[in-house]
Amino acid sequence: MKIFIPFFFLLISCSAPLIEDENFLESLMMQEPEKFADVLKNREAYEVQIIYTQINRDENNIPAFKTFHFNVDPDRYFYPASTVKFPASVLALEKINKLNIEGLDKYTPMFTDSAFSGQTKVLYDSTSANYLPSVAHYIRKIMIVSDNDAHNRLYEFLGQAGFNDALHEHGLSASRMTHRLAIFLTEEENRHTNPIRFVNNGQVLYEQAAEYNDKPFNFSASILKGKAYLRGDSLVHEPFDFTAKNIFPLTEQQQLLKAVFFPESAEPAQRFNLTADDYRFLYQYMSQLPTETFYPNYQADANMYDAYAKFLMYGSDKSVKIPKHLRIFNKIGQAYGYVTDNAYIMDTKNKIEFMLSATILANKNQTFNDGTYEYDEVALPFMKNLGQAIYTYELKRKRDFVPELSRYKVTYEE
Repeated sequence: MKIFIPFFFLLISCSAPLIEDENFLESLMMQEPEKFADVLKNREAYEVQIIYTQINRDENNIPAFKTFHFNVDPDRYFYPASTVKFPASVLALEKINKLNIEGLDKYTPMFTDSAFSGQTKVLYDSTSANYLPSVAHYIRKIMIVSDNDAHNRLYEFLGQAGFNDALHEHGLSASRMTHRLAIFLTEEENRHTNPIRFVNNGQVLYEQAAEYNDKPFNFSASILKGKAYLRGDSLVHEPFDFTAKNIFPLTEQQQLLKAVFFPESAEPAQRFNLTADDYRFLYQYMSQLPTETFYPNYQADANMYDAYAKFLMYGSDKSVKIPKHLRIFNKIGQAYGYVTDNAYIMDTKNKIEFMLSATILANKNQTFNDGTYEYDEVALPFMKNLGQAIYTYELKRKRDFVPELSRYKVTYEE
């Protein structure tokens, strides 16, 4: 069943427009030149975009939002990488609810077949508690460690056309999903998606035939980046072509984040058909750490650490132990030199909350696909410093009412 939204929530939330101040974020970063001077000076080369949203509760705990932008341009393309896994997860949950089949839910075993070139089967999953794949288990892997194959299976469940239609129906009109991740397939292969069936105790509850998206994409506006790119072992001295790749603007990333964490504040068309348990599930796995996770057993993996996918606040710090009262609900992306994070950050001890979304390009040689990017030197330190600067500001910011945050408190696996 859908989560109930009181009517008075809708009246108040729809009447509160966002307030913008383009100078706030720049002024805040200028206070720490040792951390931000290079980015401020070279903001265009780094293609930096930041959206920070303050959340102010009233006496009834109803939120109002005040948003600040830095260098944001929805028409400036950046490669969204794994951030596209967030909408795939939300829409997969919604699709199950819309199917409305008795006995079918996110935990039902989901088996993927193959019917076209480039497709592969999935009949079991050794990382799940019951060794069976499911939408729920794919989302766990997506949110905790940004698993690529898990995303591709949700892409196939949604279908390319279904994925894009659902995005646009929910007001994410500038977003476009054209391909799976981390595997090379042609445009035609990505238009084809696999046959899928959901089976419980030997009974097929739902069977989805192989699908083909015959709707055209508008690739008329070329998206060319950089000066060169690596193709195989050859360096091609031409801009890299992103024209047919995924699009997920930062403005729409935070729009989706807000719709998931504050569904009563979203416009009616932007709300999702999710159950209360779906929201709880997303809140858990968007904030759960690898060191808290048994299925998959990331605790046994020496390469996993608390901040593995928490770029804002922590960058790539492998030694930090994130305090339990601080929870970062987010989805990161990193590829082609682009680093992006889209987060709702909550501190139950200090009673603060805010949304922060940012992207930066660290590609000094302006060559794509060569693996030479300044992630550790530029992008991840910037994300860490930005998150900490906003967090420090939020600790000092006066609020008329202390937020009540029990809605986002969940039980983790540890």
